[in-house]
Amino acid sequence: MEKKPFNSSQPNNGNNAGQQRKGDKNAKDTHLINEQIRAREVRLVGDNVETGVYSIDEALRIADEQGLDLIEISPNAVPPVCKILDYQKFLYQQKKRLKEQKAKSTKVVVKEIRFGPQTDDHDYNFKLKHAVGFLKEGAKVKAYVFFKGRSILFKEQGEVLLLRFANDLEDYGKVEQMPVLEGKRMILMITPKKK
Repeated sequence: MEKKPFNSSQPNNGNNAGQQRKGDKNAKDTHLINEQIRAREVRLVGDNVETGVYSIDEALRIADEQGLDLIEISPNAVPPVCKILDYQKFLYQQKKRLKEQKAKSTKVVVKEIRFGPQTDDHDYNFKLKHAVGFLKEGAKVKAYVFFKGRSILFKEQGEVLLLRFANDLEDYGKVEQMPVLEGKRMILMITPKKK
């Protein structure tokens, strides 16, 4: 008789009772709820319950009486910390909190400005004006001199150009990284000054 290979898409007969609820998109976002909680005792916290340590049966009974779910919110605590809430409402609140945290975190924008080793004054001033605008907006500026072919012989000119650029921008930003040659590029990083 031929053995069939194990297929994870086959239904499990309740062995892993609800590691993921139907309709949940991310298994990592799920918490153990109700009968999935394996601890003998849990610490109940929340608005609609008296805080304290309860047996799992007692905690499940309290949740059932309120028509809500027992949700394990801190599995590593001893005993695990649980709340009695509506599970869908709990997931919604978590997603909302994550969204707010993302909105508060600052996104670092990096604007690139490219020079040739022999950039003329008009071109230089035009790019300088743009860099000032970027720094005022709060973006970092990555200025670099690109050496094409034999122009790598003008490394010193490129470095002088970038140092002049950094000097002209010192009122708007500070140098994060001095000019460094990486391959065919000499790069200078400037961050905006805090307001």
